[in-house]
Amino acid sequence: MSEFSGARRRSIGRFAATLFAAASGVLALLAFATPAGAIPPQPVDASDQGGLAFVLFAIMCGLIAASLFYMDRVRRRRMPD
Repeated sequence: MSEFSGARRRSIGRFAATLFAAASGVLALLAFATPAGAIPPQPVDASDQGGLAFVLFAIMCGLIAASLFYMDRVRRRRMPD
């Protein structure tokens, strides 16, 4: 049997989601608080930095796939049996 009840597990999940959203908001605010022109419009150029561009693209694809998998898992758990 689980250590936490279903209601307790959901409240922990909501707290974690709220904490993640707050942290993401703070990071986004810090990222956009830089003066105009301080960030180059294209930080990674594939013609010069092909290997880094590939790694960043692979990480982005992995994060998108993981988020889709997680959202589908949450949806299936909330559906009635």
